[in-house]
Amino acid sequence: MNLHLVKGIIFVILIGLGVVGNIFVLVNYMGLLRSTFKSIHLILIHLAFTNMITLLTKLMPLIIFSFGFRDLIDDTACKMVLYLGRVARGLSICTTSLLTVVQAITISPRVSRWGRLQPRSAWHLLPLLVFLWILNSLISMNLAFYSKNMYRMNTSQFISNYNYCYLQPQTGIIRWIFIVLMVLRDAVFQGAMGGASGYLVFLLHKHHQQVLHLQTSKLLYRTPPEMKAAKSVLLLMLCFLFFYWTDCFMTLYVTFTLETHFLEVSALELVDLGYAILSPFVLIHRDGHLGECFRAH
Repeated sequence: MNLHLVKGIIFVILIGLGVVGNIFVLVNYMGLLRSTFKSIHLILIHLAFTNMITLLTKLMPLIIFSFGFRDLIDDTACKMVLYLGRVARGLSICTTSLLTVVQAITISPRVSRWGRLQPRSAWHLLPLLVFLWILNSLISMNLAFYSKNMYRMNTSQFISNYNYCYLQPQTGIIRWIFIVLMVLRDAVFQGAMGGASGYLVFLLHKHHQQVLHLQTSKLLYRTPPEMKAAKSVLLLMLCFLFFYWTDCFMTLYVTFTLETHFLEVSALELVDLGYAILSPFVLIHRDGHLGECFRAH
């Protein structure tokens, strides 16, 4: 059997699982709109939606490339898929960072500086989410102009292979402007993620000491749902960082390797999608509400 066909079948199954998981998270958190809807729920809805865009923009070219439907896509579709995929990747970074920061604010003592920043309602975060869309749309703008369908062009003119699309060479200034913008975005949001996660660990440690004290005093104590949610957010953040940095190192390896093999490129593509596929199942496993809904279904 053709290796590309085997790869296509495996990826379609994995991406399909990821899409189903994200739809489940999206629908169930939207079901809380009329009851206990919180800021964290809105961010998780946005993260699930972003993950779905990431997976679907990968699924479409994968089916086209693996199953031989290459003539069905033109330059416009190529630009759209690559552009949306890049925007969704940036939004995934920003949304995970925002999730960590908001969770740190949520479990902070009310009298602290962090506690005073807590949004009064989930809908106060909407302008911030709109800003993130605008920011990532602008940073990814070069893909809308420099991507072409490789099957209708002379591929010797291009440098970056995306299975069915190529990114045309850009002038030095334009190329470095977009690279610097992406690096700055990733550095700022991962820095915020790191600071917030460190604060979360501190608060969870402090809470753990209180629990030990109450247990020693033989007093009944229940862990607040905010603390359980904080642990879930930390696990989600670690999951994101693992796939992000693994993807970075593998990309550097593939870029500077003289000969790239099919398995190496396929592994890189799988790692690139790992967070979008795995994150909804991390939430289902950690969130009691989602876990009950999942078992009920």
